[in-house]
Amino acid sequence: MSGSTRSSADLDPRRRKVLFRAWHRGMREMDLIMGRFADEAIAGFDDAELDEFERLIEVPDRDLLGWITGEIALPENYDSELFRRLKAFHHHDKPIHV
Repeated sequence: MSGSTRSSADLDPRRRKVLFRAWHRGMREMDLIMGRFADEAIAGFDDAELDEFERLIEVPDRDLLGWITGEIALPENYDSELFRRLKAFHHHDKPIHV
């Protein structure tokens, strides 16, 4: 079970694949962070945003989680509007697994 609350039926094949990958990263915390963000935003991504999200999906879980939580400095080449949206989407006022 992925945890996704979004149907992919109305998405084009590329977005379906990206949504699946966002929910199947390997580390459950990152599945929840990336998957929930993708559920909410993927239908509205333009091509450049989709490219950037695919690039973020390729980042190892521990690095990406560290960037999102602020435990690891974000490299300049990943400091994008989309990353800032992803980080803002995940609020730290409650545990990720809730």
